[in-house]
Amino acid sequence: MSSETAGATIPSVVHHRVHGGGTVLHYVTAGSAGSPVLLVHGFPETWWAFREVLPVLAAAHRVVAVDLRGFGDSGIASEEHDSAVAAADLHRLIDHLGLGPVHLVAQDISGATVLRLAADHPEQVRSLTAIEMGLPGYGLEALADLANGGAWYIGVLAEPGIPELLLEGREREFLAGLLGPGAAGALDEFVRTYSRPGAWRGAAGLYRSMLREGPEIRELVRRHGLAVPVLAVGAGGGPFTAATVRQVARSEVVEVQLDGVGHYAALEAPVEVAEAIAGFLAPLDASAVADPL
Repeated sequence: MSSETAGATIPSVVHHRVHGGGTVLHYVTAGSAGSPVLLVHGFPETWWAFREVLPVLAAAHRVVAVDLRGFGDSGIASEEHDSAVAAADLHRLIDHLGLGPVHLVAQDISGATVLRLAADHPEQVRSLTAIEMGLPGYGLEALADLANGGAWYIGVLAEPGIPELLLEGREREFLAGLLGPGAAGALDEFVRTYSRPGAWRGAAGLYRSMLREGPEIRELVRRHGLAVPVLAVGAGGGPFTAATVRQVARSEVVEVQLDGVGHYAALEAPVEVAEAIAGFLAPLDASAVADPL
């Protein structure tokens, strides 16, 4: 592991790198006591999306925020990258740090990744907070349907070679248009990491797998379901996240709706997001202390 970083940072975190699974994962840690929380970003983000959420959670938790393979300062992904590879990376990271079970917090396109982790390694997951998150097989694919208001960039990212052709050298313009003014404070850091050679492969792999893995995700849910407590945080997507996780959760889903906040909730309303997570985790941790078995 290393404490060096080439990118932006905040005073409360320590930067690390760990080798495994044919890649190098970059992650940051904050907090020294309390239950562990693992923050998993979406697209077009990196760990930096949680920079204002981290200090709030670190007051009562040991917090880890990771750059998924192919994102941020982690290793570049291969052309075959998918959510199964990303889930295996998270499994190795939790094992390496000896953190499990963790409270998982996931955004956006990382939904299939964290569902696979929770299904395949339930001993590593204590709870799931889903922020503006969907799942293949449960309606997420509709976001690629341009005829019905879907996002044009999904098809661009999912087609091999096209992201490099259309987006390299235009990272700032693309990301600024995607993120909008509410996330302007993160733009420079995101541009830095998405300007690396091959930097679109992480997102491309997750979007390609999203378009084909619906049946596999539904089968995982049929066999395992989501057996941990779930918090659904909706923002620009309204009730979409809650409606999605209710289809896969085996227990009651707690719902928080952030009105007036766009899709990139952790960037646009970090205090509200952090407070929602902390409020959800506190009674879970209290019950675990009261009944350790």
